[in-house]
Amino acid sequence: MLQSTKMSRAGLPETTGFPRTLSVRLAVAVLAGSLLSGCAYFKRDHVEVGAIPDDYRTNHPIVISERQQVVDIPVGVTDEAVTKAQHAAITGFLDFYEPSSGAVVQVLLPVGSANERAVANLSPEIFAVMTDAGVPRHKIFAVPYQANAPESAAPVRLAYTKMTASTNDCGRWPDDILENSENKHYANFGCSYQNNLAAQIANPADLLGPRKPSEIDAERRVIAIGEYREGGQAVREDTSYTNP
Repeated sequence: MLQSTKMSRAGLPETTGFPRTLSVRLAVAVLAGSLLSGCAYFKRDHVEVGAIPDDYRTNHPIVISERQQVVDIPVGVTDEAVTKAQHAAITGFLDFYEPSSGAVVQVLLPVGSANERAVANLSPEIFAVMTDAGVPRHKIFAVPYQANAPESAAPVRLAYTKMTASTNDCGRWPDDILENSENKHYANFGCSYQNNLAAQIANPADLLGPRKPSEIDAERRVIAIGEYREGGQAVREDTSYTNP
């Protein structure tokens, strides 16, 4: 069938045999398909790139958590008083105890061991050493435990929970670091640095937020401002001097 043409107002031939609405719909469908395929392409690339961690702080994050601090104090069968070594071990262990934290210190005393009587005689003195080290008496709890070997001298165990900052263990080498053409961080990169940083933090709560500012010492502030003014005046007098 021959298609009839007629001249449009612009002087161009216009086809009347093919429906115009169908051609418009096909063009819109093709355009929409290309746009959707383009969006899917960009989305796929973004997910692949963003899923590769390349930051040592992400691979080895510092985590704030409560961990139990434990120390064993050996007690001999013939001990009648706390020795210097036992006293140093107790006070050294409690140097990291914060009385304001309200943590309970458990004193595990062996029962059924060869040194059971010696431990019973030393326990009041052990409690006294702990209170002198800053542990409130109502925060000390004695808990008996059954010794595994009756013929041996079981230790006295001190334990309390404390908020600590830590990260995962180091030494992970899943891949050969020489086979790294992309020059990215290897699995163990930054682990020792994060561990050392976590161990040096005196108060792990500082990582969660800033502390409340302390009250202003008005008397000390007046003295500091006065010293600053006098020092500033002396500096101005010194700078006014010129060489001949």
